Amino acid sequence: LKTCSLHIVITPLALLFIAPILWMVIAATESNDEIIDTPPAVLPGSSLIENWDALNNDLDYTRIVLNSIVISVTYTFLATLVSAMGGYAFAKFDFPGKSLLFVLIIVTLTIPYSIVVIPQYLLVAGELHLTNTVWGILLPGLASALGIFFMRQNMMGIPDELLDAARVDGAGEVRIFTRIVIPLSLPYLAAIAIILFLFQWNDFLWPLLMLTARDSYTIPVALGTMVGLTRVSWGGIMIGTAIATVPFLVMFLILQRYFISGITSGAVKG
Repeated sequence: LKTCSLHIVITPLALLFIAPILWMVIAATESNDEIIDTPPAVLPGSSLIENWDALNNDLDYTRIVLNSIVISVTYTFLATLVSAMGGYAFAKFDFPGKSLLFVLIIVTLTIPYSIVVIPQYLLVAGELHLTNTVWGILLPGLASALGIFFMRQNMMGIPDELLDAARVDGAGEVRIFTRIVIPLSLPYLAAIAIILFLFQWNDFLWPLLMLTARDSYTIPVALGTMVGLTRVSWGGIMIGTAIATVPFLVMFLILQRYFISGITSGAVKG
């Protein structure tokens, strides 16, 4: 009875969250006039090809999707690696200023991004001249405070005796990290990798500032350019958003058990 009651409450809430995504997919097949009609349609329309053509008339969308994939995958790999190394250092090594440095990293989580974005732009674009480059997008966020904190909390649960035994057997720190620490931390790495990937995939403000050439746009920036002063291609925006959203929503559903196991495991570690 308790399980049945829980499902009765959860099912309408789930439908409420899914409804905008379903409407987006349906709207991708409708004309501009049909999209703004009320009440909204519940069946697909017949303008899918026209919307796709409208999208590609304004943008080279295939290249833009590839830009987003390359940037997001590269960022996820590098930022996850940096998070793992930083978390391991804070969890298992003692060095001068360790506590203060960790506190400073945590404090950065409380600083609004709007405060740092201007000096960050002046440094990356003005001093380093990395406008319209992948590294200009990646470098400022590689050391994720959230990732380092999350991995540190989880790696504290790795037994020190296991690492000391490996050192006694002659293993170096790099080998210990790659052969012992990383395999034991895979669920946590998967969880933080999903978070970092979604952050970079959806990021709008920083790519908007750094990417000025149309052929280097990411998906959020490219779709934002389709909203003009006199014309808005709602159909093109909807099909572009659906292409950017639905595949990764499916991927998240497939990988959700790794995400949930990593998050819940981290919640019970001291």
